[in-house]
Amino acid sequence: MSELFPRKQVMGFVFSLILTAAALTVYFLDMSFAVGLTVLIVTAFVQAGLQLVVFMHAGETDDKGAIYTNVYYGLIIALVTVFGTLLAMVWDM
Repeated sequence: MSELFPRKQVMGFVFSLILTAAALTVYFLDMSFAVGLTVLIVTAFVQAGLQLVVFMHAGETDDKGAIYTNVYYGLIIALVTVFGTLLAMVWDM
């Protein structure tokens, strides 16, 4: 019976709740902008990775290398877009 219980999904859900509570502490503890933004960015990326691995089963297929490569590629494209926009529009370079 224990092999039928979705232990991995339940633990992923509990960890998602903990990460959400950690992100909510930024608002309730009235942290500084830099600390609050750092906490929010870290919890957001950890939670996105958790969702990808636990609930979307990214690592359970035969082509998991291709899936992770596409995720890394998308992350690089997003970072280049964000920092390129900051360079052009905010930092005037």
